[in-house]
Amino acid sequence: MNSPEERIAQFENMATADPDNEMAHFSLGNAYLQAGRAAEAAVSFERCIELNPEMSKAYQLAGESLIKAGWSDRAVEVLNTGYVIAARRGEQLPRQAMDKLFEELGRKAPTLDEEVEAEAARRASSGTFTCGRTGRDGTQLEAPPFKGPVGEWIQANIAAETWQEWIGQGTKVINELRLDLSRDEDSAAYDQHMHEFLGVPAELGGA
Repeated sequence: MNSPEERIAQFENMATADPDNEMAHFSLGNAYLQAGRAAEAAVSFERCIELNPEMSKAYQLAGESLIKAGWSDRAVEVLNTGYVIAARRGEQLPRQAMDKLFEELGRKAPTLDEEVEAEAARRASSGTFTCGRTGRDGTQLEAPPFKGPVGEWIQANIAAETWQEWIGQGTKVINELRLDLSRDEDSAAYDQHMHEFLGVPAELGGA
């Protein structure tokens, strides 16, 4: 497995090579956060938000990073916006996580207006598939991309469009790191990058 600092260097290279790649900035933010570099993580997550203002998960992690960096006032601003977006899009997990962050700050989550509540209810009943990674509407994968609990989680939470983005990003990882997937060590490094990119939960072997 690559060390946290090695992963940071890899994602820094990707974000520098493609500055408008929101997922590269998101993955870089995750790598910074896991390494305890909260201020840098916050910058990366806020750049991700600039590129995709609808990604509620990025608001959640930006808020968490800002709190850890000691920037509570800015954290409240980011979380207020992200909470409304998560509610409007019917994304319960980021919304619940932001509720906990508000509690940690001793603040209350923003009150939702009737329009947002109505949109949340409409989306909840529409059957629209929203990618848990990007916060965008998309197409659900018809089947898990591979066997096992991680493949099942990907089908349940990741849009087909985002999965295709990972295929492209994964190719960059293979080329940049010169991975030979026939080697166990290289295959594990590839899987680690995939888990970070897609946000696979830690209990399933994610970051």
